[in-house]
Amino acid sequence: MTLDAERNRSSTASDIVRSAHAEACRPWRRSVLSHTGWTALAKASMTESWTLLAHWADTTHVHALFQNPDALTIVPVSTQVEAGCYPALSPVLPGAVPYERMIRDLWGHTAEDGSDARPWLDHGQWPQIRPMAIRPQPRDSAETSLLQAVDRPDAMLLPLGPLWGLVDEASHLRLTLNGATIQHAEAVLGFTHKGVLSLMRGKSPRTAARFAARLSGDATVAHSVAFAQATESAMQVTAPPRAALLRIVLLEMERIAAHLDNLAEVGRLADAQLVWTRCGMLRENLSQTSHAAFGHRLLMDCVVPGGLAVDIAEGGAEAILRVLGAIASELDSIRRMHERPALSAVLSGLGRASGELTATLGVGGTVGRASGRAFDGRMVFSTGYGALSPRLAIRSEGDALARQQLRIFEIGESLRLVAAAFDRLPDGPVGMVLPQVSGEGIACAESSRGDVWHWMQLDHGQIAAAFPRDPGWALWPLAEHVLRDAPAADAALIRASLALPASGMDL
Repeated sequence: MTLDAERNRSSTASDIVRSAHAEACRPWRRSVLSHTGWTALAKASMTESWTLLAHWADTTHVHALFQNPDALTIVPVSTQVEAGCYPALSPVLPGAVPYERMIRDLWGHTAEDGSDARPWLDHGQWPQIRPMAIRPQPRDSAETSLLQAVDRPDAMLLPLGPLWGLVDEASHLRLTLNGATIQHAEAVLGFTHKGVLSLMRGKSPRTAARFAARLSGDATVAHSVAFAQATESAMQVTAPPRAALLRIVLLEMERIAAHLDNLAEVGRLADAQLVWTRCGMLRENLSQTSHAAFGHRLLMDCVVPGGLAVDIAEGGAEAILRVLGAIASELDSIRRMHERPALSAVLSGLGRASGELTATLGVGGTVGRASGRAFDGRMVFSTGYGALSPRLAIRSEGDALARQQLRIFEIGESLRLVAAAFDRLPDGPVGMVLPQVSGEGIACAESSRGDVWHWMQLDHGQIAAAFPRDPGWALWPLAEHVLRDAPAADAALIRASLALPASGMDL
């Protein structure tokens, strides 16, 4: 064993990171590890309960983003790709599996000894393979396999999706049944692959912002804010104070709208018609007000690097506060509806996710907090929230009822944060001219489903490489575990309770 290997074998995760060469990745530093150090960090992170938040690549390196829960710090790390290969994280960190499959599809880098080498995004229809590689190659054949073989040849298969008969994201769930019970659940995504990373590369951040805004329709503000703040970190600039507070207003309005959507959909599937109709009505009123105040029902393209594309319309703040007041007046009634036995009995115990599993997979948002994971990006990593003192609620039950109750609490908290942001809103510009500089940055924004992360490398003001981490990267692996041993009849309700997003992972 070499001296380097022996040192890494006995070191803590923090020791391994500190001993490596570091490069600026504002507001943190990115440690560049040897293959030995990369593998040692994966093992140490598991032992020390570090969370893998994201895993991606560029043409020469693979990258990972860890959270140290003890120090509440974010740790970006990288290792070089050698002869097209790098050491796999998945044998130690199961949450790395979909990332490794995505990296192979887009860049062609192979995770040595990885747990799963099947395609993720590439369904065999692309004219080129490895489109993000230095030299993409034409496809020789369209053969591909995204599904695992069934252990029991006589098992009954229940395919759900990719089309769901609703205005919903395309996603496929293949359920292997043992009688009326789900024995195995497998997700297949990539149906809405957009080529976002290729579209961003070589463009200015201001031009590429529209691609970040279209990663996921109900998290358009969260992705736009994380993208903008990653740009600003790389450039070492700060958005104007008025823009920073209006970003919080936009984020919290989007959170309220998404939570109302989730409450309504779960209510519909659980035959709670009053929850469905009332939450749906409130959601529509909020969408109309969003359009009047900011020019878009989904608040799309409002946030850009350097600030906002447009200021709030005259009278917009008053209109927003009126519709939010109407939502506030309904919250107690919606909460009581969930306490009634007819609904609470259906949701109690449904789709239970353990705290250990959510922590291992890095699940955030209401799903993570309903299982005891006390993480909210607004508390530590999101710009501007510190002065507003957002409040965090945690549950331990981990079931559909706990998730619904947390959504109701978070709507109330978002109402308070919007009012507080308007109270502090200063006059002034909402945008700035961006410098043409090089740099690297990472930023976080909290969406309704969890933490959104964006990483960016700039070369003289143009995007050299980028990666957006959507909460779906953690939620879909969790769903595969949660669905096992559940009644097949509950699959749709569990899926709705977890609020599974697909588009943000399809890139």
